[in-house]
Amino acid sequence: MPKNSKVTQREHSNEHVTESVADLLAHEEPVDYKHSVLNMAGETQDKQKDVEEDLEAEDRPAWNSKLQYILAQIGFSVGLGNVWRFPYLCQKNGGGAYLVPYLVLLIIIGIPLFFLELAVGQRIRRGSIGVWHYVCPRLGGIGFSSCIVCIFVGLYYNVIIAWSIFYFFKSFQYPLPWSECPVIRNGTTVVVEEECDKSSATTYFWYREALDISNSISESGGLNWKMTLSLLVAWSIVGMAVVKGIQSSGKVMYFSSLFPYVVLACFLVRGLLLRGAVDGILHMFTPKLDKMLDPQVWREAATQVFFALGLGFGGVIAFSSYNKQDNNCHFDAALVSFINFFTSVLATLVVFAVLGFKANIMNEKCVVENAEKILGYLNTNVLSHDLIPPHVNFSHLTAHDYSEMYKVIMTVKEDRFQELGLDPCLLEDELNKGTGLAFIAFTEAMTHFPASPFWSVMFFLMLINLGLGSMIGTMAGITTPIIDTFKVPKEMFTVGCCIVAFLVGLLFVQRSGNYFVTMFDDYSATLPLTVIVILENIAVSWIYGTKKFMQELTEMLGFRPYQFYFYMWKYVSPLCMAVLTTASIIQLGVTPPGYSAWIKEEAAERYLYFPNWAMAILITLIVLATLPIPVVFILRQFHLLSDGSNTLSVSYKKGRMMKDISNLEENDETRFILSKMPSETPSPMPTHRSYLGPGSTSPLEMSSAPNGRYGSGYLLASTPESEL
Repeated sequence: MPKNSKVTQREHSNEHVTESVADLLAHEEPVDYKHSVLNMAGETQDKQKDVEEDLEAEDRPAWNSKLQYILAQIGFSVGLGNVWRFPYLCQKNGGGAYLVPYLVLLIIIGIPLFFLELAVGQRIRRGSIGVWHYVCPRLGGIGFSSCIVCIFVGLYYNVIIAWSIFYFFKSFQYPLPWSECPVIRNGTTVVVEEECDKSSATTYFWYREALDISNSISESGGLNWKMTLSLLVAWSIVGMAVVKGIQSSGKVMYFSSLFPYVVLACFLVRGLLLRGAVDGILHMFTPKLDKMLDPQVWREAATQVFFALGLGFGGVIAFSSYNKQDNNCHFDAALVSFINFFTSVLATLVVFAVLGFKANIMNEKCVVENAEKILGYLNTNVLSHDLIPPHVNFSHLTAHDYSEMYKVIMTVKEDRFQELGLDPCLLEDELNKGTGLAFIAFTEAMTHFPASPFWSVMFFLMLINLGLGSMIGTMAGITTPIIDTFKVPKEMFTVGCCIVAFLVGLLFVQRSGNYFVTMFDDYSATLPLTVIVILENIAVSWIYGTKKFMQELTEMLGFRPYQFYFYMWKYVSPLCMAVLTTASIIQLGVTPPGYSAWIKEEAAERYLYFPNWAMAILITLIVLATLPIPVVFILRQFHLLSDGSNTLSVSYKKGRMMKDISNLEENDETRFILSKMPSETPSPMPTHRSYLGPGSTSPLEMSSAPNGRYGSGYLLASTPESEL
């Protein structure tokens, strides 16, 4: 700034100095119009330039390294769903044939939408609320809905971590406490616990020792103190991991993201050495091609793709917002998506290798039990010895020998065969029983491992780390947009969130708490997230404009993304998401919401429908998660809520200082721009003006813009030069 300028005079004089916008323009270098201090343009360019200037002025945290960021995205996207739900869906929906629809939908829905979220977060450098307010103010409710969904998911997801913590500490003993049924001693009489005897040791430990579960959601039963303490530990760990933002969570990610791969690799090597592991893997990869034509398989594959990458939660956007503007987010999207898929396949190999081993153990047990029944029938002459093949040796009976004997007896005793109560003991039947719950099926398999406590400790430590990585991303989806939007203190807000979440989370650690976890898991996020993501897609591709977005990506990345993304964002992904949303609504209407209750007296599960009051809670969850979208739209459509367009951004580019004068009335804006005091009269505009560059608009032309709004890109130096 020249020393004789009126701005400099103000610093050394008590007299009022009046200058116009053009006075200030006169002191700028006319050649370097791209970097001029006052750059006035149309509304189309204002948003982009305003964001760029804000980003330069803002002291926003950043990742320490690219590796730390990639690990954070992997930790968030790779969670318990990859390690357990994917193998379950793979087994349920045709084995290897399930991989085909999954890969197709990953390419046409997963990667494009994941890239979209990474790009908007990196471009705008705000949390989900700020991002969608910028892209389309009328759809600004998307960000608030994402936050609410993150709150719902975080509440119950941390309960799963609490379960893992409980099992983790119970694993430091030999034999494992769920390896045998407890006995009740009554004097000299020893009786096995009836509930355990009717089910199994691992099932009994899960439902009675860990959850101490009630018979229905209507029976609260009070708090389970063991799970309450575990939940307190879980929220304490999460709080310490995220209290400093990415400065603390980024360091945690080095361990929480990498350790699960070490454990999975160890489990895979150990699992492949187990007897029967090959049977499990062959069963998993044997394709049932007829399943590929089932629409339900495609719906479940789309849902899994959708949740596996963490779309719609806001965590992807939050993490990406701490990146540099020129980061290659296109490469990040492909890399993280591939690692996510690789992890799912790796976990599936591990699960089916272990379950193949378990199936062989259970099949051998079945053969022994039924062979004893046959011996009893032979000794009581119910069956003739002539029915037993001569080569069969009961002391070393194989599954193949038993199968031959079973077929002969079934053929000869066809009329009275059902009365014998013999089981076929087929390995295929054991494998088809499915993967079930991690806390039952996998724990039972580990009881047969040599050095079982070591593998149990490793397994549940892996689950804790997988859950922690996802929880850090979920918390970022809550804290980042709130802190960005409302400027609340980061540490205080984060600690407050964890305390409130723990208190609300007590709902999930009462004796009926598992049923509430099922409710939240099945209904609180599925439908709202599909609505959120399809609106994200529409906001960028149809409202903001796919061509404009692609052009901004070209400027940001330094190369033009493949035309493939243009068509995916514009047509294919919205159509697929619309079909998925419709299918989810139909599924919700056709299948009455319910849950699997554990009945103590029967020692078995029974499917129950939610009572009316629980249905009210379920509907409230869905409505609360989606309500901000129509509310914000209506408020801004009818101008009941400012969309932020009438905002004057005053930035000091040289000093990296920025002021925002928001929601000024038209006269107030004019007075602010043209004079220091309202009573002052602006000086006449001089004839010489600096060149603002091609396509720029002069100050006089800008003052008559439609609706009387000033562009948000005013850059006005109106401070003493000593402050610059």
